[in-house]
Amino acid sequence: MVGRLLKYTNSIFETLKIQWESKNFLFAISVTLVAVFVVSSLLSLLVINDYLNLGVFNIYFENPFFSIEIAFTLLLITELISLIFILPKSVAKSVGKQFEFLSLIFLRDGFKEFSHISGHYEWRILKDPFINMMIYGFGAVAVFSIMGLTYKLQRQVKLTSIEDEQEQFVSQKKLLALFLIVAFMVIGFNDVHTLFTKGIYLHSFKAFYTVLIFSDIIIVLIALRYTLNYYKIFRYSAFVLATILIRISLSAQTYYDVIIGIVAALFILAVTVSYNYFIKELP
Repeated sequence: MVGRLLKYTNSIFETLKIQWESKNFLFAISVTLVAVFVVSSLLSLLVINDYLNLGVFNIYFENPFFSIEIAFTLLLITELISLIFILPKSVAKSVGKQFEFLSLIFLRDGFKEFSHISGHYEWRILKDPFINMMIYGFGAVAVFSIMGLTYKLQRQVKLTSIEDEQEQFVSQKKLLALFLIVAFMVIGFNDVHTLFTKGIYLHSFKAFYTVLIFSDIIIVLIALRYTLNYYKIFRYSAFVLATILIRISLSAQTYYDVIIGIVAALFILAVTVSYNYFIKELP
């Protein structure tokens, strides 16, 4: 019965993955992002010049750079979905995708700081937003560079040498990924409902990362069924800790969030280097 369930969920996951990665769907996503950016920019222009009143949403569109934040938020959402589809392929690649996501969040926060600069020319007003923008920018570059080096050093080693067990492990991760998709939809629905009922613009990336932490822990526990090798279990557990550090980074104040994000990326780099060294001793 379990095997039949995994076969069924595996089929659903593969169908969704093929649709998500198809050229037509990627083209539709690109067109949607461009359209949303253009429409949001026009709405801001109309609201700023008092040609349009959006009620509780005026406070957002009075910012001429709010369209950038909307476009980047939608881009981050697509990256989150891509992260879910990468999860069954490789836990290491999934963690790497999480840091790619974090670097994009830092860039988005840099753009948000830039919106505070517009229209001001005095250094005492420009100083704090400018410094914050530079910190987020260099933080994004630091995470990007560290993960680029980590990708070059990573070695893909299967959890188990038994092919049937490896396929079963992957199928279980696909089932978990489907649950993540459902969780993503629930969180997204709550954000949209809050936006239209209360006029509060949410982007609950922190909530999704909390769910992601539990999913990573489940993967570690499932892995114990197929191996008790210390190095492999330690590596999987270290990835969970990295996800927790990213979650803390998303909740921390400016400066601290960037520092925690960079430390987390360096932590994964250290784990990768150490694992590569000790994995040589494995048969």
